[in-house]
Amino acid sequence: MKHDKKLEVTAIENGTVIDHIPAASLFKIIDILRLDKETHRITFGTNMESKRMGTKAIIKINDRYCAPEEINRIALVAPNAVVNIIEDYAVTKKLQVEVPDEIRGFAKCANPKCITNHEQMGTAFKVVRGVDGRGEPSLKCCYCEKVTYLDQLQIIK
Repeated sequence: MKHDKKLEVTAIENGTVIDHIPAASLFKIIDILRLDKETHRITFGTNMESKRMGTKAIIKINDRYCAPEEINRIALVAPNAVVNIIEDYAVTKKLQVEVPDEIRGFAKCANPKCITNHEQMGTAFKVVRGVDGRGEPSLKCCYCEKVTYLDQLQIIK
């Protein structure tokens, strides 16, 4: 039986493609990038076949390019993600995400008594690794020093 190659997600002319996302992290990335507020056409797929990962998710954003700080925030929940810049249907740049050393203003501190949860001030975290016992990055609040693990991560909207 002959199997024809199938295209699961159509190509975009210009924009950003985020690939190699763990399927379980897709909606966190949608929150991180605030794609629920986006007006550009967005395509995402989850639980797609991947030889490297088993299953994966992918996000395609037409006519929008992610800022470097957005790309590095993705690394918190998808450290092996690849960001492809598309121009005229071709990949013109491939960016490997990098976990930043510091995160400001987009995540909520898990400590309900933290000053950032009661005062009008931005949050600030140092990214620490290995605190959760699995080697995943966690966020240590610069104000109260509470560690926020990725499964507790809440994005400030």
